[in-house]
Amino acid sequence: MTDLSQIVKAYDVRGVVPTQWDETLAELFGAAFAEITGADAIVTGHDMRPSSPGLSGAFARGAAARGADVTEIGLCSTDELYFASGALGLPGAMFTASHNPAQYNGIKMCRAGAAPVGQDTGLADIRALVERWSDEGAPEPVAEPGGISQRDVLSDYAAHLRGLVDLSGIRPLKVVVDAGNGMGGHTVPTVFEGLPLELDAMYFELDGSFPNHEANPLDPKNIVDLQARVRETGADLGLAFDGDADRCFVVDENGDPVSPSAITALVAARELAKHPGGTVIHNLITSWSVPEVVKENGGEPVRTRVGHSFIKEEMAKSGAIFGGEHSAHYYFRDFWNADTGMLAAMHVLAALGGQQGPLSQLVAQYDRYAASGEINSTVDDQTGRLAAIKAAYEGRQGVTIDELDGLTVTAGDWWFNVRASNTEPLLRLNVEARDTGTADRVRDEALAIIRA
Repeated sequence: MTDLSQIVKAYDVRGVVPTQWDETLAELFGAAFAEITGADAIVTGHDMRPSSPGLSGAFARGAAARGADVTEIGLCSTDELYFASGALGLPGAMFTASHNPAQYNGIKMCRAGAAPVGQDTGLADIRALVERWSDEGAPEPVAEPGGISQRDVLSDYAAHLRGLVDLSGIRPLKVVVDAGNGMGGHTVPTVFEGLPLELDAMYFELDGSFPNHEANPLDPKNIVDLQARVRETGADLGLAFDGDADRCFVVDENGDPVSPSAITALVAARELAKHPGGTVIHNLITSWSVPEVVKENGGEPVRTRVGHSFIKEEMAKSGAIFGGEHSAHYYFRDFWNADTGMLAAMHVLAALGGQQGPLSQLVAQYDRYAASGEINSTVDDQTGRLAAIKAAYEGRQGVTIDELDGLTVTAGDWWFNVRASNTEPLLRLNVEARDTGTADRVRDEALAIIRA
């Protein structure tokens, strides 16, 4: 029996092409997607990986064979596909493996209005259908198959974003953008066109072999070139996008990284100015500064688990105006609750260009604590190590423990969270404290237990 457990993850499909999946499977996924969503029309898009056009085309053929009309928007960023799903009111499928190496590819699927498709919202059903058809053979095409057409939505996507954040009146800024040979090279020129920005473009050539560095700005080694260029040229800031350009990382005028928590707080303050009293979602690994800034600006912070399905679910439930994660995913009610790094970047440009000070000074008010960053440890027994941490801290005076997502241990001047990876034998540790010395001490103590 066909087993897709290696490639069907919690939120998407992802694996090595063609050894783990290929166009034959992509066609079955397209048919199953049309069947499970019950859609009579869908929209698809793909990134710049060499395997993406073939996989995306096969998916479209599979969906059309089940009677769905397919609109192909072609090369796009993931948030551009979400825009198409929202603006056209259609379920969508994006072919990308985000920041993964070149031999990988995947599918991010959503229902109409960019609503997420995860294990509990259709992905498990799609997997079961694909497994069945792999063993029994694909179903006969319906009597009236759907058509496949092409449509370019890039200019509409850019216009929508520019309608949400007005950059026309900002002071001129020099911005370095490292697209990592990913889809930012496709979207940035159109979104930034005509704005008072001097754009210094790095690695804008679309190349799914990633010849310069991995398109994963979360890894510090992949923003070294951007940091150097910002310092060399005296730019006002630098932006780095991941492979499918749904995440954006920021460095200040000194080339120093700005934490995603500080960006979350900055954008939250701006969104609350537009929507007074609004709710802002943050995952439990974002800095203490995020809920503080939300409250200071009259908003209601809501803490949630890590992961876009939890954020989007909570946003839909609470009507939240904005949500942010430590991994530089930023979600906007004005963007169908979907994540878009580009819109977050535009908020940073608007905030910086609306005043005279440098970015480092602007974000200092949002970056209030010392943080360890995420530290991964390989362990044999994730459950056992988590139990050992809980036992070590339980009952300590002034310490509270919660298990919303992994284990969060909180004291008066520090907190840490330990979570198990879903895909690897790892525990992930994040520590924050009021000063660096305390953060280092808490980190070392927690690691000693994790790695015992």
